[in-house]
Amino acid sequence: MFTSLPALPALPALPALPGVPVLLAAVLGIWALPGCVVYTSPHHKAANSAPSITYADAGCYWDAASGNNPDGYNDYVWWFEADVYDDDSGDDGGDDVMMVYADVYDEYTGEWVDGFDLLPDGGVTWFSAWVGSSTYLDCSWPGYVVDITAIDYADDMDIVSVYPTQLP
Repeated sequence: MFTSLPALPALPALPALPGVPVLLAAVLGIWALPGCVVYTSPHHKAANSAPSITYADAGCYWDAASGNNPDGYNDYVWWFEADVYDDDSGDDGGDDVMMVYADVYDEYTGEWVDGFDLLPDGGVTWFSAWVGSSTYLDCSWPGYVVDITAIDYADDMDIVSVYPTQLP
């Protein structure tokens, strides 16, 4: 039923070379070594200070186009502002802060309504303003709470909640 395959021809013997086993052992030994060695020092501590929001505010106002303000939007404008200090940042205190953003929630339902990135505005201040029609916010709704979050490069954070000021 089954037939056997013919035998393979014998390989010629390799000449004995002194040092081949030693060379082979050295190559295999180097291959098994780890790629790098890391030394740690008990004297070095990589401490990071979390950012601290020292001031936060948010609000809404009507921006009417008029003789004194011809570039007005004739719309509501929402603004968000925060001062964020981080001890890791040197003299001005803001270099270690990676991002600041505002999340707006409906205070009554707890639902997230909209979110906004704040941009550096000099020193430790972060700010942004948004035309009302570009948001999901209603300036006449009194039930918003704004969580302003600051995150540094080590992913440490601070969060502050504020109630927006709604100006007529």
